[in-house]
Amino acid sequence: MEKIASFTVNHLNLLPGVYVSRKDNVNGSIITTFDLRMTRPNYEPVLNTAEVHTMEHLGATFLRNHPDWKEKVIYFGPMGCRTGFYLLLAGDYESKDVVSLVTEMYKFMKDFEGEVPGQAARDCGNYLDMNLPMAKYVAGKYYEVLLNITEDRLIYHD
Repeated sequence: MEKIASFTVNHLNLLPGVYVSRKDNVNGSIITTFDLRMTRPNYEPVLNTAEVHTMEHLGATFLRNHPDWKEKVIYFGPMGCRTGFYLLLAGDYESKDVVSLVTEMYKFMKDFEGEVPGQAARDCGNYLDMNLPMAKYVAGKYYEVLLNITEDRLIYHD
């Protein structure tokens, strides 16, 4: 079998950042997948499921309500390795095109107060597995990366 593209990225050199993971042409329309890498793979601890789940609810709610981007959002969800999230947008974009959106989203997460959207048995299949304080903490750490992001954290390198 052919190795998929995401397994060809050297994860030993990957730093937290915003990367274009892939671009897919679907019936003449481009879908851009972003790798929102929050932790350094294989060096830093992975995110726990409770904060990942909380951030998924917060991030999806933020994106689906964003006045400029909501119609372009295809998907926002965690990576299986729990080192970040994938964001899929309709359109042909580069990392620099979405840094302000991602920064705004992580500011929303780190500053969020109140009840997590969808944190109810009726709305979610695992509503008890959430941790808002920890989600805010890890969102804040990534937010600091986003505020000072450099070119080397916008493009994959070997």
